[in-house]
Amino acid sequence: MRYLARRFVHAILLLLAVSFFSFALLQLAPGDFFDEMRLNPQISERTVEAIRAQYGLDRPLPVRYERWLGAMLKGNLGYSMATNSAVAPLLRVRARNTLLLSGTATALAWLLALPLGVWSAAKRGALGDRIGALATSAILTIPDMLLFLGLLLLAARTGWFPTGGMVSPGIGEANFWSRAKDIAFHLVLPAAGLALVMTPVLMRHVRAAMTEALDSPFIRAARGHGISRGRVLFRYALPAASNSLISLLGFSVATMLSTSMLAEVVLSWPGLGPLLVESIFSRDVYVVVAVVMLSSVFLVMGNLIADLLLFVSDPRIRLENE
Repeated sequence: MRYLARRFVHAILLLLAVSFFSFALLQLAPGDFFDEMRLNPQISERTVEAIRAQYGLDRPLPVRYERWLGAMLKGNLGYSMATNSAVAPLLRVRARNTLLLSGTATALAWLLALPLGVWSAAKRGALGDRIGALATSAILTIPDMLLFLGLLLLAARTGWFPTGGMVSPGIGEANFWSRAKDIAFHLVLPAAGLALVMTPVLMRHVRAAMTEALDSPFIRAARGHGISRGRVLFRYALPAASNSLISLLGFSVATMLSTSMLAEVVLSWPGLGPLLVESIFSRDVYVVVAVVMLSSVFLVMGNLIADLLLFVSDPRIRLENE
C-alpha cells in the first residue's frame, strides 16, 4: 500500500503541474476567442467585455486557475466558448472514441511485437533476424504523417476502406451487431496504421530485453541441463525480461496516445485529436485545457497500471516496500 500510495501521490502532483502550466500558457498567450468578434463593427466593445466576464476571463490568472481547478475537482471542466455548452459531455464521446482506437491499436501492436521480438532474439544473426531488422528500420524511417497519408490515399484509390468517420451514413437505425460491424470496418485503417507505427519500436525493445535475458548465466545453465529451447524461451527467459516489457507498456501508452491524435486528424477519426486542433485554432481555451488534462490522465493511468504490474511480478519491489 505504501508503494501504491507513493505512486498515486506522484501522479497527483504531476497532474497538478500539467494543469497549472497548460492553463497558464493558454491564458497568457496573446489574443483570445473574442478577437474575431471585436472585428465586427456591429458588436460593441462593452458587449465583448460582458461576454468575457461571463466566462471569467476578466479576472486575474490566479483567480481563474483557482476557480477552474475547484470546478474541475467537482467534475465541471468549464464551458466551450465555441459551442456555449459544457465541456465534459463533449469530451466524453471523443474520449471514448480515442480509447477505442488507441486500445485496439496497442493490443494489435503488442500481439505482433511480442512473438516477433521473441523469435528475433532466439534467431539472432540468422537470415530472418537480419530481414526483420531491415524491415523495422525501413518502417521507422517513414514519418508518421507520410504513413497515414499513404493509408488515406490507399483507401481513396481502392475503396477497400472508408476514408474517414466512425460509422456509415444511415447506420444509426440498424441493430447492435450491424453497428458494431460498421464501426470495426471503419476502425481497421487507423488501428492498422497506429499498430504499424508502434510495432517496430516495441519489437526492438522486446528483442533487446529477450537478448539480455538469454545471455544471462542462469539461462546458459538451463540450456546446459538439456531443457528444451521452447521451455527456456517462454518459461525462463520471457519472465526474466518481463520487468523491462512492463515498463515499456507505460511508454507505449504515452506514445500511442500522442500518435493516435495525429492519426485521428489525418484519417478523420472523431476522437480527441480533431477536437484539440479545432479548439486551438478557435482559441477555445477551456476545451484545450480539458483535452490536455484528459490525455495526461490517460498517460498517468497507463504508468500506474505498469507500476502495479511491476509490483505484482517482481518480488524485489515488494521486499523493498515492506
